[in-house]
Amino acid sequence: MSDIDPIETDDAPSNDNPYSQGVRAGDTLYVSGYGPVDPGTGAVVDGDIEVQTNRVLDNIAAVVDEAGGDGLADVVKVTVYLTDLEDYERVNAAYGGRFSNEPPARVCVEVSRLPEDVRVELDATAYLG
Repeated sequence: MSDIDPIETDDAPSNDNPYSQGVRAGDTLYVSGYGPVDPGTGAVVDGDIEVQTNRVLDNIAAVVDEAGGDGLADVVKVTVYLTDLEDYERVNAAYGGRFSNEPPARVCVEVSRLPEDVRVELDATAYLG
């Protein structure tokens, strides 16, 4: 399977866990889940859920860019994980500001807990064709 390549960038958080920031398989890019972590410091960003959602989207965009794509413009599917669905409308406000004309398909689920006890995490699929 020579058409499968891991994607790594310093512009998105990395860690020593056994997964890639993204994996490109042909024209499809699968971006791992990200919480609101600053790639420069490795720390969860301060701020409300909108600020944190925007940080997550910045992380996803960085991986898409590294794979040769056009940031969030190439994202076709997103999964949103929230620890509290009370944040749903505020996450939608931040998310909607980043995906204007043609938003990707999306799933949103409430989960009991996320790594580092963050409130939001997103993963994405992008088409780079």
